[in-house]
Amino acid sequence: MIVLEEEQEAKVKASKTTKKTRMDSKNSAAVALGRLGGLRGGPERAKRLSAEQRSEIARKAAKARWSTKRTEGEWPNREH
Repeated sequence: MIVLEEEQEAKVKASKTTKKTRMDSKNSAAVALGRLGGLRGGPERAKRLSAEQRSEIARKAAKARWSTKRTEGEWPNREH
């Protein structure tokens, strides 16, 4: 049991360090352009879709959101 816990701790520590180095190595200009595209993407897509298509997408999203059964521990923490 102790060996497994140590392995898990090592994996968590390794994943935290790789995330840091990935973030440090990003080009800030590329990040800004990606964000700009992301901000424009949704409204531009909505303009091209018909009302019926948007409604179908929303209906599908709501169905996916509400179809899963959740236990008490799975709900997001609402205490802010």
